[in-house]
Amino acid sequence: MHKIGLALGGGGARGLAHISVLEVLDELDIKPSVIAGTSMGAIIGAFYASGMSGKDIKKLVRRHIISKDDRLRDVIDKRAHILEWTSAFAPAHARGGIIKADKFYNRLFGEISKTTFEELEIPLIVIATDYWTAEEVVFKTGELLPAVKASAAIPVVFTPVSIGGRILVDGGVVNIVPYEHILDLCDVTIAVDVSGTPTAHKHEVPSLIQSALGTIRIMQTANLAAKMKILQPDIFVHPDIHNVKLLDFNKVEDVFHQAEPAMEELRAKIAKLKAG
Repeated sequence: MHKIGLALGGGGARGLAHISVLEVLDELDIKPSVIAGTSMGAIIGAFYASGMSGKDIKKLVRRHIISKDDRLRDVIDKRAHILEWTSAFAPAHARGGIIKADKFYNRLFGEISKTTFEELEIPLIVIATDYWTAEEVVFKTGELLPAVKASAAIPVVFTPVSIGGRILVDGGVVNIVPYEHILDLCDVTIAVDVSGTPTAHKHEVPSLIQSALGTIRIMQTANLAAKMKILQPDIFVHPDIHNVKLLDFNKVEDVFHQAEPAMEELRAKIAKLKAG
């Protein structure tokens, strides 16, 4: 089989669809030779690169998120985990965001034993954005957690992250699906765009947060479309996820369900690749 490179994009709660992609790769006994990730793609990519399977990551997510499909018994069983994780979020007293998520990320990455890029089982590339220079910042070595925190520092929501004297925010600001970083490192590139399908509410005035995040999403979509005209991955996966906003993590089962048709397409494309 060819050397497979995997690029996982940003999308908040919609990024949980990356887990379905990983489960398909596991099912087909395909292990990527390199992973590039932005924002939620960086988080999911870090877990997978550390050695967790797609199924393991899905179990972790389900254990810590109350889904709208959960029964009362499920909620009660999850209570200790939920309280532990929600207490890890704190209002930001510093400038730049509503939430400071340091404790959350410390707990999250406590689930894996790897602390540096060099320890990962699969090479990982993480994308962040320098707020003041508007430059893409690429992490491949050194401490894992600060890089992932910076990559997922959604503007307005999470406080920016300072690394090496640079103020960093979400990598999706400049590169929502960073597949160009792995084109020369593999034979076949799979790029996953989880930006979703916007739901039209033409007469609804968005809230302040919705307006800010929605405007960023519009710019990201335009940037990706422009890049795709010039440079395309071998396999492009775009799950048709709708009615799931950036922070709708309670809709995790909706995300998995809506991602399934795209997973069938992915299986077909990989089968064609193997046959060809």
